[in-house]
Amino acid sequence: MKTFGTALVAAMAIVLSATAPAADRSTLHKVLDSGELRVGTTGDFNPMSFKDPQTKAYKGHQIDAARQLAKDMGVSVKFVPTDWKTLINGVIAGKYDIVMTGTSMTVSRAKAAGYTIPWGRTGYLPLTRKELAGRFKNWEDLNDPGVTVGYNLGTSFADFVKLRLPKASVKEVESPARDWQELLAGRVDVTISSILEAGKLQATHDELVIPFQQVANSLPLSFIVPQADHVWLGFLNNWMRMKHEAGFFKELNATWGIAGQE
Repeated sequence: MKTFGTALVAAMAIVLSATAPAADRSTLHKVLDSGELRVGTTGDFNPMSFKDPQTKAYKGHQIDAARQLAKDMGVSVKFVPTDWKTLINGVIAGKYDIVMTGTSMTVSRAKAAGYTIPWGRTGYLPLTRKELAGRFKNWEDLNDPGVTVGYNLGTSFADFVKLRLPKASVKEVESPARDWQELLAGRVDVTISSILEAGKLQATHDELVIPFQQVANSLPLSFIVPQADHVWLGFLNNWMRMKHEAGFFKELNATWGIAGQE
């Protein structure tokens, strides 16, 4: 069934490409013509997109999804480095064809770029250092001028902190530095982490802990594409529906230890 599904996706893409007028050729047709899918990814978000410390090759949930998409389309994949602050500008400018790095859906991003249908969901948890953990029992404990909260520019965490924790002091972090590195260095008291990454960071760094388990801000997870390219978006949505039905995302989530997904 998976082989048939792969062949069906490739055939559908070829038909769409062959029948599109030259003036209306979308990203789909350009990818098929060039034989290469360009994927924007940050490489700093374990287990979604990160670099193997030995080989420097990209690994992760989103990397596997990108490779599968390229395989089904019958093209190669090229991973294009980006960061959280510029990933939307990159897809608008045509630096890559799709963003696959573990992005959540937000209104601010949707104003400028297009989203595929979701592949899963996420939520937020706080991270702090062990010596501070006793100070924080709930989210309201973070909403205090005496608490410095760090977040990376361009992430959905920035919007969350501004709306949910307006009284807190903040420290904005620019990529390639990460907010949790500021936490380890003692320059912030708390960072807001995704449920996708929080457990990995706690397991990797003995100093970091999740002080409470009240998940906030449930959001769908999706891939980002050019907003006006409806042919490309339609193709990707059809691909995702087929992959959901075939159990691909369920298997992928299990492989990377992502619980609570479809």
